[in-house]
Amino acid sequence: MQKAADRPAEPPRDLPERPSRVRAVAMPLIIFSALAALFAVALRSGDPSKLPSAMIGKPAPAATFPAVDGLLDGSRPIVGFSTADLARGEVSVVNFWASWCIPCVQEHPLLGELSKRAGVGVYGVNYKDDPANARRFIGRYGNPFTAVGADASGRLAIDWGVYGMPETFIVNGRGEIVYKHVGPLTPASLEQKVLPVIEAAKAAKAPAR
Repeated sequence: MQKAADRPAEPPRDLPERPSRVRAVAMPLIIFSALAALFAVALRSGDPSKLPSAMIGKPAPAATFPAVDGLLDGSRPIVGFSTADLARGEVSVVNFWASWCIPCVQEHPLLGELSKRAGVGVYGVNYKDDPANARRFIGRYGNPFTAVGADASGRLAIDWGVYGMPETFIVNGRGEIVYKHVGPLTPASLEQKVLPVIEAAKAAKAPAR
């Protein structure tokens, strides 16, 4: 048996690990720089919908959006919703909005048009808002939503990767996010992007003939 004193000295164990440590430190910086470049391109191009989203193709983050306090549709309370409501076999749309958001006012009529033309449920998330202001907003501009939930703290929006108001997500029948639109919907984005994605999501769940 070879004695410990006779064994050749072993090289320091931390030397082979240095390259991996350098990579571990550098990788977050590389990822951040790449994302920053994508953000810069999107902002310079004037098309915020080009902002990257890590949520595409993934299940919608688990969340329960409670009803907005006192929000009514006539005499009927407008209920909140949960992620489970988005995974019942039908394509749906989730729209994050706020009463203080001017672009939300601009896109609001298009949400009703979207619901009618695409035949899908549109679920609203009232973001970091006062319930009284949310009620006034719906009372003034109408209610295009199947359900309206509240995200009073804004923490659920972070889970969804929301950058700002408004943002719209298309969710397939399995509860997976298939498209994200950053910024207000426009007639052009509705025709060229949102409606085609919804139709594709519907076709994808249709049984083969």
